[in-house]
Parts: sequence; structure tokens; C-alpha cells
Amino acid sequence: MNNEGVTIGFRFILLAMAQVLIFNHIDLFGYINPYIYILFVIMYPIRKEGRVAFLVTSFLLGLTIDLFSDSGGVNAAAMVSIAYLRPVFLKFAFGNNYEFQSIRIGNTPPGQRLVYIMLLVVTHHLILFSLEIFSFSHILSILKKTLVCGVFTLFLSLLAIPLFRKKKT
Repeated sequence: MNNEGVTIGFRFILLAMAQVLIFNHIDLFGYINPYIYILFVIMYPIRKEGRVAFLVTSFLLGLTIDLFSDSGGVNAAAMVSIAYLRPVFLKFAFGNNYEFQSIRIGNTPPGQRLVYIMLLVVTHHLILFSLEIFSFSHILSILKKTLVCGVFTLFLSLLAIPLFRKKKT
């Protein structure tokens, strides 16, 4: 296994453990929970040839969170959805840089990074809470949870991204 595979595996385990052991137990004001495990999709290396492996590992991470959270597959569905839509969001946020696969999320301009992460977070949360609540009559509750949890997740994600940056020697 190459160095990149080890890094991806380490990130997978670290984010799954952090979500299950720490972030699932944070419950601000009764309904604000951070979903930091989506950093896996945000930080995954950009390659066109590894798309199936990326979708499968995203599904497995979501399924792992579902197993420990007893949430019935909603995290897996949301993770696969944002993993599938990620190329669209990358193209929207980064334009030509994405075409040349020259993006490192930690080294991108703050505005583009914010747009990219915000698109992924809002999409993830909207899918997650829509499947969790699963009622059109509760659309305002879904949107409220998406907004407040999304802001909290976005804030924590922006703080955590520098922790995953490789050190230059």
C-alpha cells in the first residue's frame, strides 16, 4: 500500500472514531450536532481514476457512523451522495484548477475553499435530515437543522483542515 493509501486509511479511522466517540455526544441547545466525518470527502485526493474506490470508502465511513449511531443508513446515503456530487462542486468552486487536478484544499484561496466546503456541508445535511425526519410537513424543521448544524460543522471543518495539512520538511 502506498503512502497515500495509508493517509486515507488513517483519516478514515481517525474521523470515524472522532465522530463516534466525541462529536456524536455534542448536543448544543438540544439539536445542534457537528458532523466532522464529512472531512473525509472534503480532503480526499482528487483523481479521476479512483472514483469507485472513493464512493465505496465514503459509503463504508457513513455505514460505520450509522452502525455506531443506530441511525439506519442515513449517514451512508448522505456520504455517498456528496461523494458522487463532489466533482460538480469542485468544478463550481475551483473552475479550471479542478480540470488540471492541481488542487490541495489546504492551499486554496479562502473564498473558494469556503464555497466548496459549504456546498458539501449543506448538501450532506439536507440529505441527512430529510432522510432522518422523512416528512414533507416538517420541511421547516429540516431546513432549520440543516442551517444550524451546517454552520457548526462548517466552522469546525475550517478549523480542522489545517490539522491534516502535510508538514514541509
